[in-house]
Amino acid sequence: AHALSVRATDAYEGARDKVAQFVNAASRREIVFTRGATEAINLVAHSWGLDNVGPGDEIVVSEVEHHANMVPWQLLAQRTGAVVKYARMDTDAGCIDLAHLLSLLGDNTKLVALPHVSNVLGCELPVPAVVAAARAVGAKVLLDACQSVPHMPVDVQALGVDWIVASGHKMCGPTGIGFLWGRLDMLESMAPYQSGGEMIDEVTLEGSTFAPPPGRFEAGTPAIAQAVGLGAAVDYLSRLGMDAVHAYESELAAYLESQLRTVDGLTVHGPPAGAPRAALAAFTCAGVHANDLATFIDQDGVAVRAGHHCAQPLHAALGVTSTARASLYIYNTKEEVDRLIETIRSTQQ
Repeated sequence: AHALSVRATDAYEGARDKVAQFVNAASRREIVFTRGATEAINLVAHSWGLDNVGPGDEIVVSEVEHHANMVPWQLLAQRTGAVVKYARMDTDAGCIDLAHLLSLLGDNTKLVALPHVSNVLGCELPVPAVVAAARAVGAKVLLDACQSVPHMPVDVQALGVDWIVASGHKMCGPTGIGFLWGRLDMLESMAPYQSGGEMIDEVTLEGSTFAPPPGRFEAGTPAIAQAVGLGAAVDYLSRLGMDAVHAYESELAAYLESQLRTVDGLTVHGPPAGAPRAALAAFTCAGVHANDLATFIDQDGVAVRAGHHCAQPLHAALGVTSTARASLYIYNTKEEVDRLIETIRSTQQ
């Protein structure tokens, strides 16, 4: 190989090492680069699901899922004859109803797929309790960690799950890159997701054999620049320290929630007042549609999202069609929260 290709490969594989260390993977081979968390979930649904889920088997998710962790399992169930069961939301706790979730697990449960942190409610899943219950019935566990990996220390070995997925653009990296972490024995048991160059061991006219993980799941020319960018983002977050990131965001989250609750006619969805939450808040304002509210706020230079946030069943459970969502990160300040509150009040007037 020529020198430039060697440098590109080294940078790409160096990014894999950084991500592996960031989530405390047992091996660098447990990190598979994907186009994002959505592709990572679809990879598991196809490569593991089609070979391990059959008629009458059950997949347990929740009604608070991002669509990326719901639709692939619905499609898998349609193809295999499996059944998707949904843990309901506890509206008082502002999170998944844990008792209902655990009651859904049984001998037919093959997979439990849940969010580590909700992208709308901001609540954190009690992972140890879920993992223990899933293991008791022999089920695998996939964790959507898009809202946890960028915001708190995540140790995949301590979590005890089988797979996690995360997106680069949510952790200061570029778009078009994410990763799947899977236990090495799980990845080694899974068939290729896509086929072509790079993922093979040997190709003959009689057939082909495939590379071991992670190469088996990275067919074609990889997203080299994006992966290197994700590695740089990991370097940055590692220098800050994820304990420090989490502490700062927890402080911001408490301030955001407390200030939003001072606004008349505004409802904050998620955990109750004073309960721990991620540094985001979805809210509705009496008399103002969420989309209109976001537009008016934007005109004052404050950016919030509006809509169903790829979580339509969750919004149906809340009894609303859309919410506005303020999402904070390491670059935000309490002064910016104050500006948000001012713009909401001025919009109400």
